[in-house]
Amino acid sequence: MPKGKELKLVGADTGFFYCLKDGDQTAQEVLQDCDIVVSILTVFELRRAALKGNKSAWYQAQKFLEKFATIMDVNKEVAEKAAKISHGTGMPAIDSLILASLLTAGCKHIYTTDSHFETYKKKGIKIINLKT
Repeated sequence: MPKGKELKLVGADTGFFYCLKDGDQTAQEVLQDCDIVVSILTVFELRRAALKGNKSAWYQAQKFLEKFATIMDVNKEVAEKAAKISHGTGMPAIDSLILASLLTAGCKHIYTTDSHFETYKKKGIKIINLKT
């Protein structure tokens, strides 16, 4: 990385880490070229999947999360923003909380595999579905 180069701040949903585990080219590029923000709820979803037997995505994500990612907690501001998102789009609660966390952090690009995120439409925000 050239000295002084500013990385783009992006949000990553849970599915991003499954794509990363599967060797997805876009996910690999994002990992190398961007500062990544995740919601604490993404940590929950990955850990829960590991407890159910899908350990590979968790172990890879855990190493990355500890060293490189900014993890956003859910607080009052995030909860209120998520309620508005969910109400306005019909997005499920957990998805709207994850999205609100990423938006609160200042992410303008959100990487996901969840089509629910695509229901959020706001100028200046780009939802990138890695499965489409």
